[in-house]
Amino acid sequence: MLVLGRSQVEALLDIDALIDALASAMADLSAGRAAAPDRVAVRVPERDGFLAAMPGHVPSAEMLMTKLVSVFPHNGGGPLPTHQALIVAFDPHTGEPTALLDGTAITAARTAAGSALSARLLARDDASVLALLGTGAQARSHAAAMCRVRPIRQIRVAGRDRAKAAALADLLSAELQVPAAAFAGYAEALDGADIAAATTHAVDPVIRRSWLSPGVHVTSVGFNPDGREIDDATIAEALVCVESRQAALAPFPAGSNDLLLPLRAGLITEDHIHAELGELLTGQAAGRTSPDQITLYKSVGVAVQDAAAAALIVAAAREQSAGTEIRLA
Repeated sequence: MLVLGRSQVEALLDIDALIDALASAMADLSAGRAAAPDRVAVRVPERDGFLAAMPGHVPSAEMLMTKLVSVFPHNGGGPLPTHQALIVAFDPHTGEPTALLDGTAITAARTAAGSALSARLLARDDASVLALLGTGAQARSHAAAMCRVRPIRQIRVAGRDRAKAAALADLLSAELQVPAAAFAGYAEALDGADIAAATTHAVDPVIRRSWLSPGVHVTSVGFNPDGREIDDATIAEALVCVESRQAALAPFPAGSNDLLLPLRAGLITEDHIHAELGELLTGQAAGRTSPDQITLYKSVGVAVQDAAAAALIVAAAREQSAGTEIRLA
């Protein structure tokens, strides 16, 4: 079995290749050629956390895997990330375990790549101002991924902690060679933004319709079983796209309160979800219809994304003789 640690995974990741691989995986999922059952989880209420299991199979990538991911939001103030994960890959022909990978870096990268794919499909071609809501690992990975698909010329960072926002802005300016600055609040960062990437653990919405400019593309990846990132007005007005209707509308720990709450309140119906990413990719559904239309990608994370990423990384590791081989028997 091949074992790859976090630094090795990060070194092997190619964001451009990952975005393309996710496009294939999402098309396969929507067409029924790939499988990703709803994730299951056990809650750890005393820490507001949970541990989830996410199996997935993408035959076109020859990847059968499962991810174990823990979400412990209180880690955000310390040395450990809020999301930590392991991925185990299996031979899809024999079921033999073949690789064990750090999944923390993969989770951050594949989530951002999914958002970038949605921006490639839905954001205006000239989108150049990116608002990042949140200051953690997902915000950083989203900035890098968005710069690969749109001509980003300005990055605005906002979060609960202004000092963390300023530190992330300085880091992004140096890493991406794109001017980045911290803003006082979410509304200020969103004013005039062409793309808004919400990456928070918010209880109350950080995306509100009154704060959005015409034509903005919104991506939302935050997950809080007791909260939401997007207000009802934005959900009701936007062209809404998801990875999987089944996953987005499933109960905890799979679905999204951003969609489930207005659905239960009768503000929208299930038909309000315009398309899955895979349907946009294959032409089964149309994307943006006007420059001023607000588009929204609500992500809950599906295992075929992890499978696509793992397949790329394992292949690169084999080619470069990276990682450590161990025997379990």
